[in-house]
Amino acid sequence: MTKPRVVIVGAGFAGYHAAKTLSRMARNRAEIVVLNSTDYFLYLPLLPEVAAGVVEPTRIAVPLSGTLDGVRVVIGEADEVDLQNRWVGFTQPEGDRNRLAYDRLVLAVGSVNKLLPIPGVTEYAHGFRGLPEALYLHDHVVRQLELAEQAEDPAEQQARATFVVVGAGYTGTEVAAHGQLFTDALHAQKPRLTTRPRWMLLDVAPRVLPELDKRMSATAHRVLERRGVDVRMGTSVAEATADGVKLTDGEYVPTCTLVWCVGVRPDPFVAELGLRTERGRLVVDEYLNVPGYPEVFACGDAAAVPDLTRPGQICAMTAQHAQRQGKLAAHNIAASYGQGRRRPYKHHDLGWVVDLGGKDAAANPLKVNLAGLPAKAVTRGYHLLAMPANRTRISADWALDATLPRPGVQLGLVPANAVPLESTTPEVPVRSR
Repeated sequence: MTKPRVVIVGAGFAGYHAAKTLSRMARNRAEIVVLNSTDYFLYLPLLPEVAAGVVEPTRIAVPLSGTLDGVRVVIGEADEVDLQNRWVGFTQPEGDRNRLAYDRLVLAVGSVNKLLPIPGVTEYAHGFRGLPEALYLHDHVVRQLELAEQAEDPAEQQARATFVVVGAGYTGTEVAAHGQLFTDALHAQKPRLTTRPRWMLLDVAPRVLPELDKRMSATAHRVLERRGVDVRMGTSVAEATADGVKLTDGEYVPTCTLVWCVGVRPDPFVAELGLRTERGRLVVDEYLNVPGYPEVFACGDAAAVPDLTRPGQICAMTAQHAQRQGKLAAHNIAASYGQGRRRPYKHHDLGWVVDLGGKDAAANPLKVNLAGLPAKAVTRGYHLLAMPANRTRISADWALDATLPRPGVQLGLVPANAVPLESTTPEVPVRSR
């Protein structure tokens, strides 16, 4: 008898945990296939630490084949779904086209950079959504400080030592916090660099981390300002040029670095399916089913999952939601084959963590607000528990960073033209032409 095939498109937080949970439940009674553009699951929350040289990039890239027992991994970019005939079309890394038939389908394609119609941004800014972008930013920061040290013109030195981050959510706040520590450490190694590196954090919101509790926001703001980060709330970029950025308040800031952390939007692949969407996300019911297609499930950033704790709202695009929804999708797929009962998605907020580098963090586990070393302990503990693998290696990197100076070298592995600010997945660098 032929085993039913479950195809999971995407191996982010939702897709990876859907595959892991389903493989454990199925016990070889179903063929589980993960279709993803890379052969790894990327633990996004530690990307700022990769860019700052704290954690090695391979630590947060968890191999799919080594950690998803009993799951077949197919490398390719999904670009078509035939809902009537039940197959997914995809393009393989070397350009070949292929198809995967399915009995059950999980759409967990995630999200991409959110762009705004600001002149010059796509030409001069870089996003921060994948390993290539984190590696590029690390090298770029080191390079700018090296060039600043060599510069004879004080104005050029100041421009090269100025780093502008747009977006004060999780990513932007952590990038600026880690970035200031990183460049201060590099500055101490460069006696001819007379200008202290300057980081700016911009956002139109009234406070940093606007989606979190105000006390966590205040903690993060206090740490950033203590370190010397120039925090500008209610301000953004009006125009970007090759030499700097013009702010919405009229000020012009000379800089060679613009990091775009404004937010994310659902992968454009969702819009091509011809199904109903809400705010660009695929409409599903509380069981993560696509209406009219009981064999199709969607979860994570690409799905508009009803938030049963806030009637009329949909769940936010966070890793916590994606991971939980992925696990629930697996349970409900098993239930569709008679194994258990299907359950609606209803989450309970366990709190949030924000790593601010050094000994600083902000956290509110179980609604208890923490700062400083207690928050740091909770934050790192949370990340280690959430990591599917490499926990010992990450812990070793943290220990080494606490005791040894960071090497300020640029390897030049990812050129600027390989990580343009666009809507394609950032985990696959664009080939140089």
